[in-house]
Amino acid sequence: MKPVNKLVKIGVMTVGVMLLSTPAFAQDAAGSSSFSMNLGAAFGAGLVIVGAGFGIGRIGSSAVESMSRQPEAAGNIQTAMIISAALIEGATFFGLIVCLLTLFFK
Repeated sequence: MKPVNKLVKIGVMTVGVMLLSTPAFAQDAAGSSSFSMNLGAAFGAGLVIVGAGFGIGRIGSSAVESMSRQPEAAGNIQTAMIISAALIEGATFFGLIVCLLTLFFK
């Protein structure tokens, strides 16, 4: 079994479990805290960080491979890699802030 297929199956199962557990968190008891909101924000923040790490890792590995194949283009490749990594970091920071703001503004 390919690792990608395994990850897709795990992702689909995770989303399915989250959708099925939604009715359990539909109504808070009197005086209880909103645990589902905190759990959702933490899960979202984790996904943002994992996605950013995966994306930057792919950029780095592709850039190093490209530099080894064409050493004369290493400067241009490095510049493009740094710009792409900065864009991913910016999007990651925005997603992380959105997830964390859901903790404070329920």
